[in-house]
Amino acid sequence: MKTASMLGTVILLLACGVSAFAQKPDFSGSWTMDRARSFGLPGNMNQTMVVNQAGDEITLETKLIQPDNERTVKETYVLDGKEREFTPQAPPGQTPPKGKRTVSWMSGGNGILVTEVTTSDTPKGPSTTQVVRKWTIANGELVIAMYVDNPNVSYEAKRIFIKK
Repeated sequence: MKTASMLGTVILLLACGVSAFAQKPDFSGSWTMDRARSFGLPGNMNQTMVVNQAGDEITLETKLIQPDNERTVKETYVLDGKEREFTPQAPPGQTPPKGKRTVSWMSGGNGILVTEVTTSDTPKGPSTTQVVRKWTIANGELVIAMYVDNPNVSYEAKRIFIKK
């Protein structure tokens, strides 16, 4: 009897563990950046995002707000780990760089990794930039850690968003 009870407990714990492991975050919602706790971006910039997630596809609309400028960036992420071409938005009058993006669930499914490699034509020849974004949700907050690397500079930025 004790063996059957213990076996039942082990099966229940394994089922709960597998269920918790399989639970992936839902990033959907309207988010506002907590400027005071974010770093690595222009000092006068604020940001809001509207994120819609349906299975393994995320669409987002990001507003970048500065005192003399506001722009909206629309993106779609397909979380299948496949490399896809994309065209990053460029400032008015500039030719956008060519880009390739890979988006995948992190191991364990507790967040996503967005890796973008863009190549711009410059007077000195092609210039390649890699940006990696790590999205996670903790304590009801969306945290996007960003790592940028190009021939001129490498830096880290973190944006913390509160759900509206």
